[in-house]
Amino acid sequence: MSTASVSWCFTSLSVPPLHRTSSTRAFAVLNSFSSSPPKLIRNQPVFAAPSPIITPTAREDMGKDSYEAAIAGLEKLLREKGELEATATAKIEQITAELQTANGTSTFNPIERMKTGFIHFKREKYEKNPSLYGELSKGQSPKFMVFACSDSRVCPSHVLDFHPGEAFVVRNIANMVPAYDKTRYSGVGAAIEYAVLHLKVENIVVIGHSCCGGIKGLMSIPDDGSTSTDFIEDWVKICLPAKAKVKTECANQPFPEQCTSCEKEAVNVSLGNLLTYPFVREGLVKKTLALKGGYYDFVKGSFELWGLEFGLSPSLSVKDVATILHWKL
Repeated sequence: MSTASVSWCFTSLSVPPLHRTSSTRAFAVLNSFSSSPPKLIRNQPVFAAPSPIITPTAREDMGKDSYEAAIAGLEKLLREKGELEATATAKIEQITAELQTANGTSTFNPIERMKTGFIHFKREKYEKNPSLYGELSKGQSPKFMVFACSDSRVCPSHVLDFHPGEAFVVRNIANMVPAYDKTRYSGVGAAIEYAVLHLKVENIVVIGHSCCGGIKGLMSIPDDGSTSTDFIEDWVKICLPAKAKVKTECANQPFPEQCTSCEKEAVNVSLGNLLTYPFVREGLVKKTLALKGGYYDFVKGSFELWGLEFGLSPSLSVKDVATILHWKL
């Protein structure tokens, strides 16, 4: 038996140079983080004992006796060790599901799934961390705001092991951040404003991921701009500049590889869009806020992280800098 190693890959993406004049200077570059955590040690058993050979003795009432003995043993164990009840419940659910599948009568019960899930959470996490949840009842002070995809395979709290209260999370199709718009994308704007001005988050992280259906949809939009959905294609068009860049620079690559490149480039477009929010720019200038891009590859089990370094000369207004940096990442 072995455990798969988890690797971290810190890379930087190329950035075209910014326009400069003799009297003004501004820059935004993607920096790679220099250090990377060591890989997990590979864990293998020293030896494996051979399985014992068991010759069962058949008896007419054996099945009934064994079943009743097993139930009695389980009840006795739970009376003595009540803390194992949640684990036993999960095991029984698993066995029941396997037996139903074997008989061809498997049915999914959403209410039971949520019920057992909450029971497990309450007993294994909530009740075992009273100090944490006691503090959270007084308010939240997350250090991170995270934009992640709605894809069920890439929950950022699981991928980055965020605990409750650590990250203010916004999830949407393809983890996109639209440019500042008080009417069209007010929901996203409200989340950013609340995170930056009220929660005082110190980092905004946009995380892309492998095999993203939203990015595949973006890359598949016809050149004439025609759409076949009510909302999806209009939403992913937020990152059309990423598609255009990939189509130009990766024209000779197969479509799957183009999608992978666009998954990362779309993160940079979203970082650029964050600069159109005045309170984000103000936080960057005051150095109370940092922007970072990330990419989770759940096929390879790797995670990349890069940062946006923001500079401003006194002779340039913040608004001018944001205009210069827009789409230049």
